[in-house]
Amino acid sequence: MALPRVCLWAVWVLRVALATVYFQEEFIDGGLQTTQNGLFYAISARFKPFSSKGKTLIIQYTVKHEQLMDCGGGYVKVFPANVDQKNLNGKSQYYIMFGPDICGFDIKKVHVILHFKNQYHSNKKSIRCKVDGFTHLYTLVLRPDLTYEVKIDGQGIESGSIEYDWNLTSLKKMETSSAESKFWDQAEGDIFQDQEKHFLDASANKSSDWNMTELDREGQASMLQKPPNQGGLKPEGIDKHIWLHRKMKNTNYLTEYDLSEFENIGAIGLELWQVRSGTIFDNFLITDDEEYAENFGRATWGETKGPEREMHAIQAKEEIKKAREEDEQLLRGKSDRPESNFRRFHRRGEL
Repeated sequence: MALPRVCLWAVWVLRVALATVYFQEEFIDGGLQTTQNGLFYAISARFKPFSSKGKTLIIQYTVKHEQLMDCGGGYVKVFPANVDQKNLNGKSQYYIMFGPDICGFDIKKVHVILHFKNQYHSNKKSIRCKVDGFTHLYTLVLRPDLTYEVKIDGQGIESGSIEYDWNLTSLKKMETSSAESKFWDQAEGDIFQDQEKHFLDASANKSSDWNMTELDREGQASMLQKPPNQGGLKPEGIDKHIWLHRKMKNTNYLTEYDLSEFENIGAIGLELWQVRSGTIFDNFLITDDEEYAENFGRATWGETKGPEREMHAIQAKEEIKKAREEDEQLLRGKSDRPESNFRRFHRRGEL
């Protein structure tokens, strides 16, 4: 009976060894938290640049709207390696934007935005996010076969084709037509080639791995809390050249864009606006292995979701008990007061 356990353990060790983890960060003390209302926030961390060509790309993290968000973002962005961290803002180019966005009754969605052919394209499906005050695990999977999946708390809530669900088929057809025309126009010997916001106190509790962006709005400094003394990945060398990978199939001379492939990915960050602060971000992961991501989610969010809900239930009971005690005190206070003449008059009449 012991042999199968050993074999399973060996398989798991091998699986972990085969997984490539590009970025992973857990904040043991509770995560990054926004702390001031009505402000923009920006923070980012670098890692060794990589290409997702021919690989599955998984982006995963947890977010908790402790303040019961009424309007604001809870999404992350993945950037090319040459992103300017010190001046990170809404105009900074990113490859992928993923996560919840809430504003009023109309907007309660999970954004999945991809940068393709120098433009940003949103998933055309309406993916609803969680709007309660609990911590939730958000996972985006982009596969090399141009399929994708969005998960919340480990459960798939949307999936499909990157090519069709981002309305990219028309762009692809245009490029196909252009490539065919170019081939016949230049058939005489021409050869096709591949084308390719301030955070917390800047002087305290600041990790060298997360770059605090200098942003200011109407003279107020935005704040984002981070636990002290947390280790992480160190900055690596940066390649200044970035592009979305494009390849030409010489067999039929048609252009094909690899919609799930990005070159020189090198940073992850938060760049968002919140009306009411209090959101907590944690358990960041970028990897190429879906099973590793699932296990990482179970080992982090999966271990805390139960105790979190139990604590919430206990607090709710205590609040109800406190409210009842206050009501009872209020009623006792009223009963101890002398009755008015009007009240006594009616009592006498009733007798």
